[in-house]
Amino acid sequence: MNPREAAELLGHCAMFDNRKPSQGAAVAWASALHDVPLDADAKAAVAAYYSTPPQDPNAKLWILPHHVRTLRAKIRDARLENFRYEPRPDETVGEFLARYKGQVAAIASGRVAPPTDRPALEGGPSREFVAELDARGWEIGRDVPSAEALTDTVRRAGPLGVECPACHAAIGKPCKTPGGTDKQPLGKTRTKPHSARLRAANGEREATVEERAAEEQRIRAMSARHLAREQADADIPDAVIVDEEAAS
Repeated sequence: MNPREAAELLGHCAMFDNRKPSQGAAVAWASALHDVPLDADAKAAVAAYYSTPPQDPNAKLWILPHHVRTLRAKIRDARLENFRYEPRPDETVGEFLARYKGQVAAIASGRVAPPTDRPALEGGPSREFVAELDARGWEIGRDVPSAEALTDTVRRAGPLGVECPACHAAIGKPCKTPGGTDKQPLGKTRTKPHSARLRAANGEREATVEERAAEEQRIRAMSARHLAREQADADIPDAVIVDEEAAS
């Protein structure tokens, strides 16, 4: 943009903000916008600036060169949103660069209508994804029943992948000490999960009430036998030292 073109752009700005363009302002704007041409997009950038209300309702809008540069680039980038290069077979690197730049310039400037269809992703699912579906009894093309079904089957690895049977900490949440609830988490977070949660994560069956009672009874019986042996050892009288000379 040269000073004459900058003066024309400033005159376009004056239609919005009533500024008084001068030759000095035209030279300054031309210096700041030396690589930006005076085209329809540059004038559209001015209109876009003055069509947006300021953050402060009492402030006066006053466009500057950097506003023109930024808004013009946004206008041109919007036309390239769905751009997809159309190559030719056996084209050289130089031909590719020339044709690519030409297609981008043509669409960005508006001389060629921008594509309206969004490129679709191609290719089938990976083998790992198919294996995960098979493990859950699903298949490609089948609708997922619901979001709840996903949350019921997809688990995190490790103890946090199951609800804690001891403190009822939810999936993904660490175990808590006694006294905490979901609404009022008074309990402190445990650094290690409960043993019951570790067993559940490893797929181990949790003992029933009867089995736990029997295990407690067995431990108590073992403790009682151990105390009885210690008491029996304590009741053995000390050895009597016999003086053989006095006895003779």
